[in-house]
Amino acid sequence: MRQKLRVAAYAVCVRDGQILLARSPAADGTPEWVMPGGGMEHGEDPYDTVRREVEEETGYRIEVTGLLGVDSSHRVFREGIGRAVDHHAVRFVYEGRIIGGELRNEVGGSTDLAAWQDLDAVPGLVRVGMVDIALRLWRERPATGRLADLMEDAE
Repeated sequence: MRQKLRVAAYAVCVRDGQILLARSPAADGTPEWVMPGGGMEHGEDPYDTVRREVEEETGYRIEVTGLLGVDSSHRVFREGIGRAVDHHAVRFVYEGRIIGGELRNEVGGSTDLAAWQDLDAVPGLVRVGMVDIALRLWRERPATGRLADLMEDAE
């Protein structure tokens, strides 16, 4: 079985009752909302990753104002008709504040739209689970930096 580790960093940027999200196509092509952020490059610090990724996907420059937590996900799945993949994702979730740039859509990347969404509207959006995890970390601010019930489910 092939093993795959993915380390990524995401930003929760909230202002005036809205959260900054990006849109990306799911495997079946359905557009779904995601947290701005993404995978670390080899040798890159997650702090630098989140700043780079948010700017790439939204046009905004951010100041990282805090580390909200770290989410870890481990699952085994098949890639197409291929063999099973033992996938482990480690995701740093930061809080960010917009300090410059202008909202724009990413061109030629993994997302196609960046937009502010009302926090109250998020439950009705087609979104990846990471949006809910990031929002819970932002709202709950657990001292351990992890959502205990999600970690218990993983154990």
